[in-house]
Amino acid sequence: MDIKITPKKLSGRVTAPPSKSVAHRLLICAALAKGESVIKNISSSKDMQATVSCLKALGAQIELKGDTAYINGIDKPSDKATLDCFESGSTLRFLIPVACALGVRAEFAGSGRLPQRPITPYLETLPSHGAEFDYDNTMPFTVSGRLTSGRYEIRGDVSSQFITGLLLALPLCEGDSEIVITTALESKPYIDITIGAMEQFGVKVGQRDNTFIIKGGQSYKPQSLAVEGDHSQAAFFEVGNALGADIEILGLNVNSYQGDKKIIEIIREIVYNSSDRLFPFEADVSDIPDLVPILAVLASFCDGKSRIYNAGRLRIKECDRLSAMAQSLNACGGKVTETPDELIIEGVGSLKGGEVPDFNDHRIPMAMSIAAMRSDAPVIIRGAQSVAKSYPDFWEVYKSLGGEFEEI
Repeated sequence: MDIKITPKKLSGRVTAPPSKSVAHRLLICAALAKGESVIKNISSSKDMQATVSCLKALGAQIELKGDTAYINGIDKPSDKATLDCFESGSTLRFLIPVACALGVRAEFAGSGRLPQRPITPYLETLPSHGAEFDYDNTMPFTVSGRLTSGRYEIRGDVSSQFITGLLLALPLCEGDSEIVITTALESKPYIDITIGAMEQFGVKVGQRDNTFIIKGGQSYKPQSLAVEGDHSQAAFFEVGNALGADIEILGLNVNSYQGDKKIIEIIREIVYNSSDRLFPFEADVSDIPDLVPILAVLASFCDGKSRIYNAGRLRIKECDRLSAMAQSLNACGGKVTETPDELIIEGVGSLKGGEVPDFNDHRIPMAMSIAAMRSDAPVIIRGAQSVAKSYPDFWEVYKSLGGEFEEI
């Protein structure tokens, strides 16, 4: 779907969509719990569909009614399973060690850029703990064997998804385990979300300095829970407000473990002053990588030069997000320079309009739809349907807030 957005001020009320990060983890914990769990406020995004279908392939019974999932946990794991992760890196990296802990011979498939996204930390650590990989640097690939407990060493400056996968799986092993983080830990809020979800299902994780301590033989207990609102998706509307919109955002947990709630702090403490001038800022995004696209939009309208740094891992997301945002904003009259690890953005008063692709990445069209508010001419987005990966009704919400666009 290609659309042409006519610049308009957004206003109205929106409920933040359910957090993907929280939902992935709650669904997996529920699938590992013997008995029935109920998880409410599940989105119909493609990433959620991927996790649900993979958990069913592993042996869970899951029935979806509206936005509620009724889950009978895995009693007898499948002997063999094909797990199609679609384009979801979370689904893939969370479930590789889970499948191994369950003793399932699992073939992992995927699409988009997922076959090229690395799983190196698992290739380096799991084979010495019972897992066997038939892997040739792409998908599909097969994992077999049964995961054993012990000491796992993993870098903290790779995706936290690998640490989450181990945290979810190791309580199922017979013996005790340690996950030793060998470098500075990035994206720690995502680890906090994981541990919080596990604790809600009765599984404990200890921590000592740079080491996570996991007792073996633990059991996940069924629960009835609701997924909280997503701060990373709400960030698009938060930035919209900073750029002149008038949007009331509902459904957010101010005490959330989600690191992306930092967008509120950035806007409140760094960007505003009493004259409503938008000041430039510097943001270390090592813990908040998903905010980079919309932070780049925010920086484009600040009065001066902003810097978004510690962002190198964004080059291996659904697309190279640093390059994608630099290209998109520059195509519309922005002034963005990229380095291997950062974006340097000189603020402009307004954009001049233009045409951008979606880069097969859901966050690029959403970010550029907010940028279009401050454009002197229409912004054309090619492939706007990619928002379905995480926010299927984004364009309906955008229109309800007064956004104006037409399919072309």
